[in-house]
Amino acid sequence: MTTLTNDRTALVTGANNGIGLELTRKLLSEGWQVISLIRSGFPEDDTLIKEALRNKQLRFYTAELTNFDSLQLALKQIKAEVDKIDLLFNNAGGSLPELSYSKQGREKQFELHTVVPYVILMELKEQLRRGTLKTVINTSTSAFKYLKEFAPDKLERPEVFVKLYGSYATSKLALSLWTRELAPMLAAEGIKLLSVDPGANNTMRKGKKSGIPIYLKPLMKFFFAPPTKGATLLYEAALGADKYLSGVFLVNGNVRELKFLEQGPKILEQVKAIYEREFMAVIKN
Repeated sequence: MTTLTNDRTALVTGANNGIGLELTRKLLSEGWQVISLIRSGFPEDDTLIKEALRNKQLRFYTAELTNFDSLQLALKQIKAEVDKIDLLFNNAGGSLPELSYSKQGREKQFELHTVVPYVILMELKEQLRRGTLKTVINTSTSAFKYLKEFAPDKLERPEVFVKLYGSYATSKLALSLWTRELAPMLAAEGIKLLSVDPGANNTMRKGKKSGIPIYLKPLMKFFFAPPTKGATLLYEAALGADKYLSGVFLVNGNVRELKFLEQGPKILEQVKAIYEREFMAVIKN
């Protein structure tokens, strides 16, 4: 496992709750400089977070990640103020309770889980190249192992909505597929990509609707691990990345084969086209 020094910088999306918050707390406790890209603020009663914000060990930028105008402004600020990034954790996400669409008109889970991580990676590639570890961890899931079919053409506008095993699962599979497909290309620039399943974590928040099927909620409450477990799996994957081939999908630290591998090139071309056609157009305008 890689030895740490206190000049290492990690960027975490979705850092203010659940697995992302616990990952941020772990990085801070290990002496990392942490940059967070979040939609809303951190918990006000978290002493570690408050102290890290005060001494600038933790910095945050806010954006609605599925809104390209908002995301572009935040990334522009990060690129102006951050010289290097050693680890990039594309972690923001969640299972939605109903079908909804981004400002750009695509199903929101596909936008957030599949498209946005690609956009962030492309926009921060130079910062990663100047870092030491040059590693990207894309938070995925094993939920897609139950998929019987996978249609890339329906990802942007699905015909039906199914909690957890519908758009959530397909968007995460698409993320892992483009991670695998892009990895050899970025390896030439010294950047390593991994997609990682953080496992079954209890990330339910009181008063917030979720896309967890009702029959799973009691199991989640009593049997799923706390989000510290998922955070540890992401952290260990990042620091142990040199043990794995770039692009692999990890479950509990072990490489697992992906389904529908033949769709990888199509998914990569799909997100690349969205980035070049839409996000870069926002920058030019």
